Amino acid sequence: MKPRLYAAALAAALTLTSAGLAGCSSKATDGGGSEKDAGGVKTGDGVTAKTINLGVLTDMTGVYASLGKSVTQAQQLWAKQTNAAGGICGRTIELTVRDHGYDPQKAVAAYTELEPKVLGFSQFIGSPFVAAVKGRIDGQDKALVVPQAWSASLLGSPYIRVVGATYDIETINAVDYLLSEKRIAKGDKIGHVYFEGDFGENALKGSKYAAKQAGLTVVEQKIKPTDNDMSAQVAALKKAGVKAVMISAGPRQAASLVGVAAAGGFKVPMIGNNSAFAPQLLATAAAPALTKDYYVAASTLPIGDSGAGPAKLAKEYKAAYPKDGLDNGVVAGYTAASVYGEVLKKACAAKDLTREGIDKALLTVSSYDNGFGITNNFSDPAAPSTRQSLIMKPDLKVPGGLKVVRPAAVSKSAESYKTGG
Repeated sequence: MKPRLYAAALAAALTLTSAGLAGCSSKATDGGGSEKDAGGVKTGDGVTAKTINLGVLTDMTGVYASLGKSVTQAQQLWAKQTNAAGGICGRTIELTVRDHGYDPQKAVAAYTELEPKVLGFSQFIGSPFVAAVKGRIDGQDKALVVPQAWSASLLGSPYIRVVGATYDIETINAVDYLLSEKRIAKGDKIGHVYFEGDFGENALKGSKYAAKQAGLTVVEQKIKPTDNDMSAQVAALKKAGVKAVMISAGPRQAASLVGVAAAGGFKVPMIGNNSAFAPQLLATAAAPALTKDYYVAASTLPIGDSGAGPAKLAKEYKAAYPKDGLDNGVVAGYTAASVYGEVLKKACAAKDLTREGIDKALLTVSSYDNGFGITNNFSDPAAPSTRQSLIMKPDLKVPGGLKVVRPAAVSKSAESYKTGG
């Protein structure tokens, strides 16, 4: 997801906003300018005597609009619940939301606007946009960002912390599922349809590694986020004789890929990364094909799972947003916000609600499980918080449209893989 066609726009946006950043941010990189409240708690950017302000950079109108809405509303639900329970460190949580519509200039501009006003970001959709400001986050801002993005290129930063397996590991686990189910075997070709740039190319590394380990061959089909008709890709993969297809793109591309393949009699299993599905697809003509032989890999239980965590969240979310449907964006958003809340509590206990204090507190979270299927370890910024993935399958009868077909697991290939390698 860091398309080359975006490169010029991203560079221009960074140039246009750098002056604004310098003008609106006067903090020193050593945490200077912090204060102490009456209880002896150090505070800084985004924290007042009564509030903790977090930024939310989302996509409500672009390629991930449906998921962005769910992620954001889930985080707003978390904030409401947290505040009703007394807040954190004697302060209420405030979320400041900006919709960038998956546009590079808007994303960078929104980050520049909010960064001086918030403690950090509980959401930032789009790995190319997070990557575009990574230098600023690591070098000067040092605000904790929990992105809704899973590219391995984001690893290594003490301030940008991915919740879940990265795309490459997720893809390795997905290939392993097809192998374990004997849907593919040594000597077979597998297709991989992927967004050009950070997201897709990181996932492609995973499929190539898994293929090498299993004696498979990968047939690549690179696409852009603006490409919605997968007819040409299906034709190419069918001609190549692939036995399965990986897809690292958005819900629209997944629906087109699966639907076109079914219409053309191209019957092979297809499996996508966590963002390659939305339950709204089950109301389209692609539904029969999606429910027959399409799968999704992810690092959390689906919202429709019968487990205590998903069931409780589903009930609370429906009560708060009765007109909106359920999808895995709800789980992803709530999980990210919950992680942020855990860090805030630990920072409060250490009497340091500055950005430096938040970053230190996160390193102490080595076994976090909020009831959604996987335990996350944030003690090492260079490592993903988990290497496990669940495999799910679309199901019309389940709230949120996904059911688990393989519980959380890590394949041998994913264990041996050097992240980003």
